[in-house]
Amino acid sequence: MAGSQADADRAEAEISKGYLWSLEHEDTSSRPSANTLFAISEALGVLISDLLGRALTHDLGDDEIPESLREFAERNDLPDVDIQMLASVRFRGEGPTTARRWEYIYNAIRHSQPMDTEI
Repeated sequence: MAGSQADADRAEAEISKGYLWSLEHEDTSSRPSANTLFAISEALGVLISDLLGRALTHDLGDDEIPESLREFAERNDLPDVDIQMLASVRFRGEGPTTARRWEYIYNAIRHSQPMDTEI
């Protein structure tokens, strides 16, 4: 983390600069607690698994899919894999709440796919 945004995020998580530095530089004597990881993830708007560099692998059940996503998915006949991917989308810890926003995000992802092809 660098700059004033990093300082603001660190302050929001109530973590000292020295302790954060030791975590960022993989100091093996620094073992953050679950509460510390949660505070950092909340301040950054990411999941704890993102901090740990690990992917979440559990598929959400039908009752865990937001109603607005289910509405968008049914209207557009999305495959389950796309529904699961969208259900994991978070921005600053929050997922979309309207079918319109799910559609916008889905289309942004879909239309950006050609960008992965090298020219």
